[in-house]
Amino acid sequence: MKQLMGGARRRAVSIGGAVAVLVAAGVGTWATDTWPFDGKDTYCWGAWKEDSGPDFLSGDALDEDNARRTSKETAPTPARQRGRCTVALHSERVSSGGEKVVEETEITVTYGPAPEGATRRMEWIGGYLGDRAMPLPDGLPGATDGRHALLVLPKGCDARDGRPTAVTLDSMARSVYSDSTMSGDAGLGGSQSVARLLVAAANHAMEKAGCAPAKPLEAVSPMTTLPEDDEDFFTRACRIRGLEFGKEAARDLEYQVGAVTRDLQSCSVRTQRGEGRYFDALMVAQPRLSALFDGATGSKAPARGWRGTGVFADGYKVVQADCAGRPLTVLMLAPSLRETTPYFAAFANAVARRVGCAPVAPGGSSR
Repeated sequence: MKQLMGGARRRAVSIGGAVAVLVAAGVGTWATDTWPFDGKDTYCWGAWKEDSGPDFLSGDALDEDNARRTSKETAPTPARQRGRCTVALHSERVSSGGEKVVEETEITVTYGPAPEGATRRMEWIGGYLGDRAMPLPDGLPGATDGRHALLVLPKGCDARDGRPTAVTLDSMARSVYSDSTMSGDAGLGGSQSVARLLVAAANHAMEKAGCAPAKPLEAVSPMTTLPEDDEDFFTRACRIRGLEFGKEAARDLEYQVGAVTRDLQSCSVRTQRGEGRYFDALMVAQPRLSALFDGATGSKAPARGWRGTGVFADGYKVVQADCAGRPLTVLMLAPSLRETTPYFAAFANAVARRVGCAPVAPGGSSR
């Protein structure tokens, strides 16, 4: 009898221990919104969950015939400070005219330091911070335009050579026909949703990399919106004195006023006939965003009369100068065939004056 009771007690302890383990596991995963028994897939190191809001994660995205969602990820580690995750959607349908159409969507998140080469780094910075990008909420050092996004991580995550580490998000959506390809909506849910997706991925990536701050990053406040739509009838771009165009030249151009804050300002001028960029101008004063330029602005002024240090290269011009104790960096990206130095000087001095700094370019006035 004692043996029977002892066996029963052992079985009870064993079952109780198993339940305790399951409960403990459940509590831990519930806290990160990855309850193991709900059958929902997670993506990007556990940061995103199936059916959690954005269309690309919803069950509706798999309603098309032959639709499937796949993912691939490589997590950063303390020894290897790089990571990448991709969520892809693929489906096929037949159009009303009987043509086969392939629908493709791909969302990619990358964790790693800013590019090493100066030319590539300038394009990389301009691609995420310029044009239609607006600052992330809650003072986070980054920006998004609703399709792409960048967040610079705390200094504790910097690369060994001092380059800041960032998390970027890129999206692509297209419909492929037999004779053409059309771009589409990736189903990210807009800039506010992108900001939260980016921050969630950044928090999980930093945990994997061993550099997470004591308090996770948050994006809870509303995103600011573009101050105005693009403009294709003008002679002065972005309302900045000195960015003047004759009526004939302006007829083939359009401009976009981007962010206009103390930390970030941008102005993009494009050709309307599909030839692409005329120039992209950008001002960065937020300290962690400014750190992206460290080591890439040279050690002396780029030309006579310019303040600070800078480089005038074929495809870009960049200058960094002190502004009331903070670094102010101005960047202009443009094809080398366009003479943009007068425009660059006008933009640099206009933004410096707006935020209360001394002129950066020659011929400027602080008045």
